[in-house]
Amino acid sequence: MYIQQSFKISTLFVLILFVVSSCYKGPEDLPKFKKKFKAQIAGFESQKTKTNEKVEESVKRLGTIQEALANAENKDKEFKQVYSQWNKVDKNIKSLYKEYENLKTDAENLFGAMDRQTEGLRDVNMKNELRQALSKSKGDYAVTLTKTEKAITKLRTLHDEAMDIIKGLEVAISLGQIAEITDGLKSIETRIPAIMAELNNTISESKALYEERIGEHI
Repeated sequence: MYIQQSFKISTLFVLILFVVSSCYKGPEDLPKFKKKFKAQIAGFESQKTKTNEKVEESVKRLGTIQEALANAENKDKEFKQVYSQWNKVDKNIKSLYKEYENLKTDAENLFGAMDRQTEGLRDVNMKNELRQALSKSKGDYAVTLTKTEKAITKLRTLHDEAMDIIKGLEVAISLGQIAEITDGLKSIETRIPAIMAELNNTISESKALYEERIGEHI
């Protein structure tokens, strides 16, 4: 009887410890903010890949449009398809910017939570050291985010230039003229790699921030 009671008490004690430990969270619930930030990095990366694929596909299509128009029985149908492709590019760029805004917000929330938790520390030396570390991390990441927004703006400009080429070509064809689009198209093509490289840098810097500085270190 005594052994059974002791076993029941021990089992109950272990269960209580498990429940308490699984329900416990710090004052700012940092794991929640870390998880959201990590998930948003993946979301931004996924949308960047989709946008890149759609831009490359649409630029390639634009490069063959004059040949397609020359052989097309229904030129209006060809233009409709090209407009549709670039409208999809526009939607993807807007989605990419939305993912960027979410990434920025999740980073701000995480840094804010770490700030508040740091300010609650009683150890002055530890507080000052963490303040400096947080300030550097926030400053470095702010630079990354600024570059990201500029890269997305460049993508929007690229889209607008492509639409101008298509609109101008449509008018020229309607008037029975031949419009030269080689220079404009080449300008668009040559700028894509640099823009995508900047967006890739955002992903790399975000992952580094999480894995090397935040990850399991707080």
